[in-house]
Amino acid sequence: MNYTHIEFMPLMAHPLGLSWGYQLMGYFALEHAYGCPEEFQDFVEECHINNIGVIVDWVPGHFTINDDALAYYDGTPTFEYQDHNKAHNYGWGALNFDLGKNEVQSFLISSIKFWIDFYHLDGIRVDAVSNILYLDYDNAPWTPNKDGGNLNYEGYYFLQRLNDVIKLAHPDVMMIAEESSSGTKITGMKEMGGLGFDYKWNMGWMNDILRFYEEDPIYRKYDFNLVTFSFMYVFNENYLLPFSHDEVVHGKKSMMHKMWGDRYNQFAGLRNLYTYQICHPGKKLLFMGSEFGQFLEWKSEEQLEWSNLEDPMNAKMKYFTSQLNQFYKDHRCLWEVDTSYDGIEIIDADNRDQSVLSFIRKGKKGEMLVCVFNMAPVERPDFTIGLPVAGIYEEIWNTELEQWGGVWKEHNQTVQTQEGLWKDYEQTLTFTLPAMGASIWKIKRRIKPTKKVANKTQKGVENEE
Repeated sequence: MNYTHIEFMPLMAHPLGLSWGYQLMGYFALEHAYGCPEEFQDFVEECHINNIGVIVDWVPGHFTINDDALAYYDGTPTFEYQDHNKAHNYGWGALNFDLGKNEVQSFLISSIKFWIDFYHLDGIRVDAVSNILYLDYDNAPWTPNKDGGNLNYEGYYFLQRLNDVIKLAHPDVMMIAEESSSGTKITGMKEMGGLGFDYKWNMGWMNDILRFYEEDPIYRKYDFNLVTFSFMYVFNENYLLPFSHDEVVHGKKSMMHKMWGDRYNQFAGLRNLYTYQICHPGKKLLFMGSEFGQFLEWKSEEQLEWSNLEDPMNAKMKYFTSQLNQFYKDHRCLWEVDTSYDGIEIIDADNRDQSVLSFIRKGKKGEMLVCVFNMAPVERPDFTIGLPVAGIYEEIWNTELEQWGGVWKEHNQTVQTQEGLWKDYEQTLTFTLPAMGASIWKIKRRIKPTKKVANKTQKGVENEE
């Protein structure tokens, strides 16, 4: 499938499978239902031989309330807070770690370091960071900090210390935060005001984009800001774009089932969405089963719906995802400059009426891909966009090709730019934009423009050179 990494939900010992591992009791023990430690070591080693990294979720904020685990360990609050409000997480039916105790910090940091040292993990995803940072995260009574605010100073400094220790011992191990607020800087060095994480889940992008793709296309022009708003803050943190287990359970429907329209349009929408995710700045995460368009939402007590792959449309969707992953790896400009506006140029984010978004992803050495997304089920012949570079362009990705499950038998023909003013651009590219499709273009040969095109100054006076 051409993935670079596998991420596991928590593999530490937990008393209830239906918790998916997020209510832990054994912070140094592999969950026995998954096998023995040596087997998981062998698995990680085999992944590394095949150039696949392994990431594991880890839960340092709260633990199971069961009385045969850490709760009231010596008959008194030991690992949890003395303060009843701070100790109890009512939303999850759990207990919160007292992160102000050196002993608790040592216990937790030793746990994560053990998993990295013993299993040679390539990354740790820290669960529920918001619950660690904010005293009022749970919908229940809470005790303000010494300054009357909601920031948990103990949790804040614990996370900084955690990242300091891990980065000193394992500078190449990725530290990833599942965090949903915007009140605290999560990624970046402590000296620059960050908590030291390498990546933060972009939950805002995820919620906005899924709401948009679930919507009937006739209304999308009114909510086009759901697609474009992320460009306003995209580099505030080093983001990871997640479509995780949380999005395909509890009646939220599978990724495939979320898409608008009949079965054909659902697959078309899914191909469009995954391509948009790949082209948008930030690293990517896709939950299992979503790669082949499983229709039923995930059931933790059952296997995936492997029988779906007997359907040609699901099989084509699986092939599409594998090739999209390879496409991403093959084109450096999709991931090389991922943390600054040097890596992206917005062509048009204002085409609400047609629900079309276009932008350019850029690499360090001048490479560029022109990415155009038609988010309406209407084919658009003679569609025109502006470009900064004159040349001959070829379409290298089209989500509506037959091999992916679409209806196009071949790519758009190679097209040469034409001179003409289009917004602030002096070159235009015209082609057929597929219905509910994404089209990506690469410059094949650059051409020197013959003249300067008439432009307007900010005062609106025509100026020709």
